[in-house]
Amino acid sequence: MTLTRWNSSSRAVGIQDEVNRLFDDFFGRGTARGDVRGAVFAPPVDVEETPEEYVIRADLPGVEQKDVKVSLMGDVLTFRGQRIRQENKHSGNLHRTERVHGTFERTFTLESPVRSDAVKATYRDGVLEVRVPKAEEAKVRDIAIQAG
Repeated sequence: MTLTRWNSSSRAVGIQDEVNRLFDDFFGRGTARGDVRGAVFAPPVDVEETPEEYVIRADLPGVEQKDVKVSLMGDVLTFRGQRIRQENKHSGNLHRTERVHGTFERTFTLESPVRSDAVKATYRDGVLEVRVPKAEEAKVRDIAIQAG
C-alpha cells in the first residue's frame, strides 16, 4: 500500500469506495441487506505520517489483545488476528446478524526506511496503535545556507 496525503475535496475517493463496494458485493464479501455470509472482517485503519514516525491505528472491537499479532519485515508492517464469535443461547428468533467474525490481516508498505528495533504497539479500549519511528536517513533536515 502506498501512503498518499488525504484530500477531503477529492471525488476520486468516493468513486474508489463505490468501485470497492461493487467488487465486494460481487465476490460475496459485502454486507448489503444485513447478510454477512462470506463477509470478511477487515478492521478500519488510520495511517498517519509525521516527520518522525508512522502511526497506524486500527479499530478492533471485540478482539482480545492476546488474539492480535504485529510484525514488521523490512518496510512492510502487518497485523493479524481473530475476532471470535460469542456463542449466546437465544430464546427467540434471531432476525439479523451483521457482526462479522473470523481472522483478519492488514498489511502496509511504508515508504521511508524505519527503525524496526524501536517499533511500539499498544492496545487499549479495542484500538491497536502501532508507532514506527523513521530511520535517521529518512527524516527531513533543514540545511543552513551560508553566505558565499
